[in-house]
Amino acid sequence: MRAPIWPAALATLAMAAAGGLFLYVEQQWAVACLVAGAALALALVGRTGLPAGIQAAWSDHPRVLAALATLCSAGLIAFFREDHFALLMLAKVMLFAVACLGLTIQFGYAGVVNFSGAAFFGVGAYTAAALAARSGLPHPVVIFTGGVLAALVGSVLVLPLLRTRGHYAALITVAFAILFKTFLEVSDMLGGPQGLKVPGFTVLGWSFNSNIEISEASELSFYVSYALLASALFVVAYVLVRRLERSWLGLSLDVVRIDETSAAVFGFEVARWKILAFMAGNFLAGVAGAIYAMMTGFVAPASFTLSESLIFVSIIILGGLGNLAGILPATAVVVLLPEKLQLIQEYRFLLFSVVVILVLLFRPGGLLPRTLRSYRPGWGRR
Repeated sequence: MRAPIWPAALATLAMAAAGGLFLYVEQQWAVACLVAGAALALALVGRTGLPAGIQAAWSDHPRVLAALATLCSAGLIAFFREDHFALLMLAKVMLFAVACLGLTIQFGYAGVVNFSGAAFFGVGAYTAAALAARSGLPHPVVIFTGGVLAALVGSVLVLPLLRTRGHYAALITVAFAILFKTFLEVSDMLGGPQGLKVPGFTVLGWSFNSNIEISEASELSFYVSYALLASALFVVAYVLVRRLERSWLGLSLDVVRIDETSAAVFGFEVARWKILAFMAGNFLAGVAGAIYAMMTGFVAPASFTLSESLIFVSIIILGGLGNLAGILPATAVVVLLPEKLQLIQEYRFLLFSVVVILVLLFRPGGLLPRTLRSYRPGWGRR
């Protein structure tokens, strides 16, 4: 029997309402009270066993709940239609979530370690900066090219990864993250430490950097366009990754992650599946980075450091490794909390480190652990 949908539906509505309220309040004491209340609510809900019902509902009713989440996102964009900061944060959450979907393919499905997610995010961002300013390519093509270049760079990095395992593979990605930042700082063609300006996104004559005029007395923030674009990108990426997970491709990636040796013995080409996962994940990160660069209008090496890569890793661990349903709420927590609660702004990396350690100790599967795959003949994955 299918799990009831109401736990996940209520959780989705509650998270959307909490996120909107969190963005709406300004006073630091009010923000702190909201954070404390949310932490208490999560602790109480965790004792009731409701997270298991939420996860089961997401597994059995993914389309309905995804549609509900999309409507909630549209509702938040409509509510904050004139608030530049709130819309910027919403768009940033969506773009970071897209990059984390790519990391989920790598970490959660194929078991490929990648501690340089921000570097591939930066490849897409710098590609957009260079092509949008110095070429006549349409901006949608520029964004796609950012994803392709991130995937190509990843295909080079995956070669040494195929010859290593465990912490040795992790060290390779850490080294790449450091080398990428150093390369950006010494490259005068890419602006060096000062970075580059990036033109705003334009498609069919519509400039995303211009406010949307409703009437002479009212206009919408130009971030509405970016928030809608980021939301649409997240929906498309979520659907594609979900399809990948449920297909025979996703099943093959799971086999490789669980036991490489057994997979090789039974005829799986382990190297091919790892390359596929690494390139697909980096493509999503590159596309998200290209849009992020056009939205912020500026890129610099300081935005794509190893520390930023660890933030991506903390998101997928907090949300549940390999579980798509936990990515968006985890991204919202990690991105919004330091921005709104200025008290912890300077200590955000320490806070995220503590949170990751606590999650690994007391809830290794994350807030919403990924369930085991189950099949019925002719019906596919539940």
